[in-house]
Amino acid sequence: MNTRSGMAEVHGREWDLLIVGGGITGAGILLEAARRGLQALLVEQRDFAWGTSSRSSKLVHGGLRYLKQGQFRLTHESVREREALLREAAGLVEPQGFAFGDYEGRKPGRASMLLGLAIYDRMAGQRARHYHQLDEFTAMAPHIRRDGLRGGICYSDAQTDDARLVLRVLQEARQCGGVAINYLGVDSLQRDGARVSGALLGDRITGAQHAVRARLTVNATGAWADQLRKQANGAAPRLRPLRGSHVVLPSWRLPLAQAVSLMHPQDGRPVFAYPWEGVTLVGTTDVDHKAGLQQEPAITQQELDYLLAALHWQFPEQGIVAGDIIAAYAGVRPVIDTGQADPSKEARDHALWLEDGMLTVTGGKLTTFRSIALDALRAARPALPGWRQSRKRQPIFAPVPPLRRGMQLAQGLARRLQGRYGADAQALLDAAQDGELETIGATSTAWAELRWAARHESVQHLEDLLLRRTRLGILLPEGGAAILQRVREICQHELGWDDQRWAAEQAAYLALCKAHYSLPSERD
Repeated sequence: MNTRSGMAEVHGREWDLLIVGGGITGAGILLEAARRGLQALLVEQRDFAWGTSSRSSKLVHGGLRYLKQGQFRLTHESVREREALLREAAGLVEPQGFAFGDYEGRKPGRASMLLGLAIYDRMAGQRARHYHQLDEFTAMAPHIRRDGLRGGICYSDAQTDDARLVLRVLQEARQCGGVAINYLGVDSLQRDGARVSGALLGDRITGAQHAVRARLTVNATGAWADQLRKQANGAAPRLRPLRGSHVVLPSWRLPLAQAVSLMHPQDGRPVFAYPWEGVTLVGTTDVDHKAGLQQEPAITQQELDYLLAALHWQFPEQGIVAGDIIAAYAGVRPVIDTGQADPSKEARDHALWLEDGMLTVTGGKLTTFRSIALDALRAARPALPGWRQSRKRQPIFAPVPPLRRGMQLAQGLARRLQGRYGADAQALLDAAQDGELETIGATSTAWAELRWAARHESVQHLEDLLLRRTRLGILLPEGGAAILQRVREICQHELGWDDQRWAAEQAAYLALCKAHYSLPSERD
């Protein structure tokens, strides 16, 4: 039966680092700390990647938009990290081509776009940009608006499964001696005088409490960071939570060979439509999140209308309507508040604040999680006397051993499993039962991934399995309701759930999908 590995290690030792937050920032810090010999414990009050790190645009990109804002350092850092992830995480981080139409009278024009891409390519040490004349460009992007189209520009970035990226980083961290536990939250901070010295942790599954001491507590809770800062010392808020929402279309409804990038006709913000995991994703919005952070975010009607307007402008002949959408999701970004009137103009740099023995690390981008982690270790050194390990960059992921020959796998499945599961890929294949190496519907997910996750990846609830260990909850209509009977057989066998437990988990999961992963009109 799947248990949360590491619970037995919580007691009886003083940690160098107690990392609060199980998204990509916390996972990255755990990995870089553990591989440098620090005793590091990560705790997450919900599930790993529950927050922003499973609800992003799924893009590992250099941030082309940041060039326009003059953020050259951030762009260069992002491009460098993108290239490293492409090299070291094939099958998890993959190249993604982008097409951008050159429309008469619309910004950015051909010259400025090509100039920005020239800088972008130079940072990456490659030439991936190309301008295509009208006939050639429309052959590459056949469904786009033709009115005023003069040609188009193609360039390269990358995409990933954001939640699986978090899990792969945690896997590497554990192999280096790090400990990561989900559903274990901070009930209160502990102090030596005014200085934070650890936390009283509450087990959200059993209700037990565990007192943990640490030389430094790291607040890596993302958009929730101000809440822990306030608990630590009453600090004033410094974050501006911004919501980004996406909609999911079946790939047949908007078939794309590559991503299409456009500037929204209403406000000029960048919006993307791109193929991902057998569907087409469309996003994102960028609005102030006024709702409370303790409940899951959801797309609003205004955001839905905004994304549909972008689709109608860029793909007018497709006639896409709300009824075509199979799922939606929303995430809250931890953006530093600088007082900009337009949320999209807030900087995306990360920030670190050391306050009374607690280091807060927040902001930043999915792509640059390693750089953020190394900055965090640099800031942590005063609290770790005697620690002198180098902070030199190492490969993000260890090389993955080749799979044994002779296994008949669907095209691309071996690469996918090696990217997502690293050194565990072969064991996953060995654990597969008859028929479980087949993929599920039009997705790229194999049934064996569900069994492996249930057995080995700290699954506590059905939503963990279908929304984060796999992404079936947003890839299939109605959260994958049609496959739940087969999922039930796996869960009851691997997790020991009886009929009563399964019924409760299924009901809670379907209610969650309806309330937070569907359209506003479907929530009544």
